[in-house]
Amino acid sequence: MKILLIDHHALFREGLRRILQQLPGGVGEILEAGNFTDGLNLARHHPDLDLALIESKSPGCEGAISIKFFRQCYPHIPVVVVSSEEGHLATNKALNNGASGFVNKRSTVPILLNTLNLVLPGNVYVSPQFLQKSGMATWNKSNPNGIRGPNAGEHGLTARQVDVLRCLAAGLSNKEIAEAINLAEGTAKAHIAAIYQILRVNNRIEAMRVAKQLGLGGMPHSAVKPESGKLPGHAGLIGSGAETMMKRIQI
Repeated sequence: MKILLIDHHALFREGLRRILQQLPGGVGEILEAGNFTDGLNLARHHPDLDLALIESKSPGCEGAISIKFFRQCYPHIPVVVVSSEEGHLATNKALNNGASGFVNKRSTVPILLNTLNLVLPGNVYVSPQFLQKSGMATWNKSNPNGIRGPNAGEHGLTARQVDVLRCLAAGLSNKEIAEAINLAEGTAKAHIAAIYQILRVNNRIEAMRVAKQLGLGGMPHSAVKPESGKLPGHAGLIGSGAETMMKRIQI
């Protein structure tokens, strides 16, 4: 893999270098930039980058706006924000502007590695702390390691997450899910990331299978229908949804 680090602290970049070598398969090349402008130039000269880790407070970086700009320039490169900022607002802004993950600098090494292992295949990662503080996930403390029954609520899914899972099972993209149940696209991504963690799945296909087991095969009643009367993307139920999903390689 080839990874780009953008951070103005040389010692922190050196620490990240050591951590990144623990990724499965190792890292072939790590490029470093002490400011956002130099990072953009490196990305332009290395279109084969697999990942970019960006400190949102680096010189020249204006937070979420700069993350959005980087993603517009290089949409094929997933971005993880590694920041001294914390809290719901900073995380949500990063996700809404194209980040695939957000990790606070005070996080542990296992949390960072887990984030990168999830983001590299194309997923979005949201820390459990963010999910709990924002009320986006309710963990099932009595059964934290598995699914125990046909009722989605029994394994920690909120009502809104059940709606998102239904849309996901129907084969809708992130944008279509957001439109269908009136959410910001970044919020829909965060819900999907929460669903993956709660149901212990790694991708959409696995989530769709679990949804089928739970009997969540139809669109939620709360789905917004456009004037045409058709749902976003003209999605069907689980069967056609799986076929649609196989054609899309999104989180």
